Amino acid sequence: MDERRAVKISKYLAKHLRHRPERIGLALSPEGWADVADLLAAASRHGFALTRSELEHVVDVNDKKRYEMDGDRIRAVQGHSVPVELDLPPVEPPEFLYHGTVRHSVDAILREGLLPMGRHDVHLSPDRETAQRVGARRGRPVVLTVESGRMAADGHAFRVSANGVWLAASVPPEYLRE
Repeated sequence: MDERRAVKISKYLAKHLRHRPERIGLALSPEGWADVADLLAAASRHGFALTRSELEHVVDVNDKKRYEMDGDRIRAVQGHSVPVELDLPPVEPPEFLYHGTVRHSVDAILREGLLPMGRHDVHLSPDRETAQRVGARRGRPVVLTVESGRMAADGHAFRVSANGVWLAASVPPEYLRE
């Protein structure tokens, strides 16, 4: 499969496994799982022909490991705006985590903290390089340091998704630095 097709499929999966499953008549379990056969049939009904082997290929090669398959079911591992419970246990974070953003957002973030916006959680990166790549999606990146160890000591919970993205309900401004 060529790279353009893989990206197109990945974006399709993100839209329908993370944000708008109802758009194609797909039902997610409370944990975010969809039946693979249902996904393939729904995609076909809505003009997006997709094979199981293409789906498996995208799950296997996606550089951000956004999806996971378990037998005959598939789900996005984080980033949902629809109600799901991924059942990720709280985990002790490293001393620092990182958040990539763009310059025009920095003042508001430092004033209000990091908020999940339309998603369930704030997404944090384990290293500066990853945060820089995340921030670069919308322009010239700025990497903010999150004092996650201090946050955890103060009672804030952290979880980590299967693809290594750290999740927090929010990050108050006192735990951020540029």
